[in-house]
Amino acid sequence: MVVIAVRLLSMLAFSYIGYGIAYLINNNFHAFKRLDQQTLAAMLGVLLGLLVGYIIGGVLGRRSADALAGLESSVRRVSGADLFFGVSGAILGLLAAVLVSIPLFKFGYAGYIVSLILLFVFGVVGMRTGIVKRSDLAALFKLGPGFGSGADRAGAARILDTSVIIDGRIVDVAKSGFLTGTMIVPRFVLNELQGVADSADTLKRNRGRRGLDVLNALQRLENVRIEITDQDFPEVIAVDGKLVSLSKLTGMPIITNDFNLNRVAEIQGIPVLNINELTSALKPVVLPGEELSVKIIREGKEPGQGVGYLDDGTMVVVEHAKELVGEETTAIVTSVLQTPAGKMIFTELKEEHRED
Repeated sequence: MVVIAVRLLSMLAFSYIGYGIAYLINNNFHAFKRLDQQTLAAMLGVLLGLLVGYIIGGVLGRRSADALAGLESSVRRVSGADLFFGVSGAILGLLAAVLVSIPLFKFGYAGYIVSLILLFVFGVVGMRTGIVKRSDLAALFKLGPGFGSGADRAGAARILDTSVIIDGRIVDVAKSGFLTGTMIVPRFVLNELQGVADSADTLKRNRGRRGLDVLNALQRLENVRIEITDQDFPEVIAVDGKLVSLSKLTGMPIITNDFNLNRVAEIQGIPVLNINELTSALKPVVLPGEELSVKIIREGKEPGQGVGYLDDGTMVVVEHAKELVGEETTAIVTSVLQTPAGKMIFTELKEEHRED
């Protein structure tokens, strides 16, 4: 429909131009002296204008249709709060530019050029200021949490990092109902995931394909909505930097397992949800003196030690259990050590399980 409308307008405009050229030739250059020649020249001018307008209008129409589709897609991704404050800021910026430009009109052409530049600059600055400061403005005018920053709407949307998609545990967390709402997957994360899936390295390729399967599994959940965003930051090369920039722009927290991204985001005041930290927080708390039932898997580093694991993967070091490898035993907790790699529980064999 857009292509047809633009093409018709283009044909109309170029036919008028063609008629004007024929009229100019007839009246100024006297190329055609008889009335029938002048009429034929005017008709040829109109026909040529229609043909040129049809061709150019088709090109312009397709470009216009693509531009409108891109604009519609962009508008869909913009929240109502961003749109409200952005438009309001742009209007205030334009009004300020008009007031500043009034004294410039007396300078003629140069003044008009400067005024146009001021209108553009003030409009853009006003729009960006309205979007960036929307949370403060919403609080100032008491517009309610719906007009606040993305951080106020953190429960509505979160940004997924490549690492947490490949990890896969997010599916189980979402299934449990502890993680619901909209999950934002940036196009650059999807491209990175696809690059890993197409890697020549077998391990990387399998990890990438698992990540794609995780996204499909999330899309099938009723309490989660996966949304792909084309928002990008060409000036930022690294994916982690793009994620930080996107979180700054939208106020949405990042879900990740990447330790470095976690630290960089925290330094910049960006909210982060780390699945590894969630897993550590959910591990059962044990106190010295409590009994544990554990299967000894292998020998420990120190003489006489045996090592086993709880159901959640927590390592349990059992003193004097070297001879019990492969057996289930009961141990008493002596101490708990929290390390960067996770929690370690040190225990001793219960009296009746010790060898005489």
